[in-house]
Amino acid sequence: MERIIDALLNGDIFPPELIVSLVIMVIILIFSLIVFIKAKRTNPLEKPHGIMLIAEYFVEFIDNLVATNMGPQFKKIGGAVFGFICPYLFLAMIAGLFGVPSPITMLYMPLSLGIISFLLIHAVSAYYTHWKYFQRYIDPFPVMLPINLLSMWAPLLSLTFRLFGNAIAGYVIMNLFYWAFENIFTFAGGLTFAPIITPIFHAYFDVFSGFIQTTVFTLLSMALIKNEVPLEISTQLDKEYKESIAIKNRIDNELIAMSK
Repeated sequence: MERIIDALLNGDIFPPELIVSLVIMVIILIFSLIVFIKAKRTNPLEKPHGIMLIAEYFVEFIDNLVATNMGPQFKKIGGAVFGFICPYLFLAMIAGLFGVPSPITMLYMPLSLGIISFLLIHAVSAYYTHWKYFQRYIDPFPVMLPINLLSMWAPLLSLTFRLFGNAIAGYVIMNLFYWAFENIFTFAGGLTFAPIITPIFHAYFDVFSGFIQTTVFTLLSMALIKNEVPLEISTQLDKEYKESIAIKNRIDNELIAMSK
């Protein structure tokens, strides 16, 4: 058993980045299950607190983000997809703070995230345009088919290598800092500058960069998906959503006035 554990930790069986990725997904799953169980036992009329308050703020934030950047028609599926991608990607980017390799430094992980967005882009396009979806590959002339087939992969490559490049750059720079501080700036007694200075660089290359990359990946994916919805349909859905919100607010105001 000890040999198996050592082999897992040393990356002899699975890459350590894959193990870290699985651990992050398990953490998100456990948190989701706890929220689900507590939501079943919580009175919806009472003010939430503790973990339910955090979950409510997070769900409301994701729903508003999806409705604003994609449209209200995507609140259900968009909230589910990006409600997982956002915390996963951020935790994966800051994994270096805990002394473990970031899953994003392994090409398969950002590629997997890019494939999710890529599939959603084409699924949304096919859903709203039906058979006209295939017309995109022969516009403006049928002779453009080979070029259009190549250009269709541009979003996947862009999303994947943006994440991968930034993660690798941060990983390499942080290792260079540790190597430099360990071998050059050494005081008597084995003390180094690393514990004092490296947290500053971790704050940038892990926390700040992780937040920025999560935001960029999310907003860019949302924009690419929304662009596949025909303008007239998107405008009509936005109008209906705003009208429903106005009606809901008017009813809420009337109920508040009646309660007084």
